[in-house]
Amino acid sequence: MNLSVKDTEREALLDTLGTANIAFQQSYPGDRPDRQPVHTVYGGANLFKSDTCIRMGETALKSLHVNAPNFAELARALSLEGHEFLPHAIKEVDELSRKLAGMPEEERRREKAWLPWSVYNKVVRKLETEPVEDFRIDFEDGYGNRSDEEEDAVAIAAAGEVAAGLKNNTLSPFIGIRIKPFTEDLKHRGVRTLDLFLTELLKRTGGVLPPNFVVMLPKVTIPEQVIALVRLFRIIEKENGLAEGALRMETMVEATQIIMDQEGRNPLYRIIKASEGRCIAAHFGTYDYTASCGITARYQTMGHPVCDFAHHMTKVALAGTGIFLSDGATNVIPIGPHRGESLSFEQLQENRAAVQKAWRTGFGHTMHSLINGFYQGWDLNPAQLPMRYAATYSFFLSSLEDATHRLRIFVERSAISTLTGDIFDDAATGQGLLNFFLKAMNCGAIEEQEAIATGLSLEEIRSRSFLKILQGRRRPA
Repeated sequence: MNLSVKDTEREALLDTLGTANIAFQQSYPGDRPDRQPVHTVYGGANLFKSDTCIRMGETALKSLHVNAPNFAELARALSLEGHEFLPHAIKEVDELSRKLAGMPEEERRREKAWLPWSVYNKVVRKLETEPVEDFRIDFEDGYGNRSDEEEDAVAIAAAGEVAAGLKNNTLSPFIGIRIKPFTEDLKHRGVRTLDLFLTELLKRTGGVLPPNFVVMLPKVTIPEQVIALVRLFRIIEKENGLAEGALRMETMVEATQIIMDQEGRNPLYRIIKASEGRCIAAHFGTYDYTASCGITARYQTMGHPVCDFAHHMTKVALAGTGIFLSDGATNVIPIGPHRGESLSFEQLQENRAAVQKAWRTGFGHTMHSLINGFYQGWDLNPAQLPMRYAATYSFFLSSLEDATHRLRIFVERSAISTLTGDIFDDAATGQGLLNFFLKAMNCGAIEEQEAIATGLSLEEIRSRSFLKILQGRRRPA
């Protein structure tokens, strides 16, 4: 078909627009469907052992059983939906628990006690099977400034523990190391620690990195710091026979300058872009950031308004890029004031009250993060893990019915478009709804079978991509 001059001009115009559209899509590919851990536990590198995560699970489970020995106790402590209808007497709680356990799931969901009962049992199962999803071996704030000789030795020892954990299958599903920042006074120390750690680890594992291994670079303020780490990665990969791109990184939002630079611009996207695709996440540092805003220690909490401002600025800068975002940590630790084995009844009650109060604080912070679209946060102590999973499961389960309905309608709309040959171009919204279920399944809030109610098959759900689901449904029979 011969095009007129006018048609040719229009095609040239659309070709130019197409180039710009494609460039935009490459910069903002949308949410990444990969599994994102619901938390990162930070622990001093000098304390890390190959079985640290297992021992943390045991400690967390003990804390739960001591301070919330049944689902009604935890529900009241955290004011879970339906807690006001639950009995107080242990015998009645046990009877209700047995009754719920014997019900079909569809019938159980109609009970007022369904959510508290489900949350508690899922928390117990999680702590028994996968208590820590992500662990960061910390050579920064959680480790401190020590002599070079000591940090050298700890870096080598920690690498040995990771290698042992990899061999014995005792590592968390996600793991990494946080080095010191690339500021002028600490850059040499950060590089040396990373080099020693990775060289020793790869020597012991025969050149194999643990799955989902990542390097955290803290206190980033300028793209050049990320560029330096990427170049260091290339050197280490070449020296140790790793494939190019094997080493990945995370950055931290800890200073006002990473939210707004000297020219009044948000530099976060430029910092991420400087990683050349190696940066997978940005974590918020609550206490460094609030300190950089001049907030005194007493008021440095996750609930401070300056944190919400930083969160929203981070969201605006990185939404659609596929970068995982993580909120910070609650520094109120759920530990009672009394220690020892021979405590009085009054002391045990005081301990329980203190732990539950700390849980409520952390629960509120975690729910605030989840509501604002931050699906990951930090934990600093194993006693925080029951609260972390209780908040996460409560968030997903309380929204499950609505999300199921919305995704079912969305799937039906896409099916109609497929049958009629219409173009269904709202795959991003579908991916967002699908991600709700993927996140819920990844952390143990729901089972795969529960997601089938959306109208998707297990095969489609496991594809993790709404675009692939659409493409699959459009194939001719």
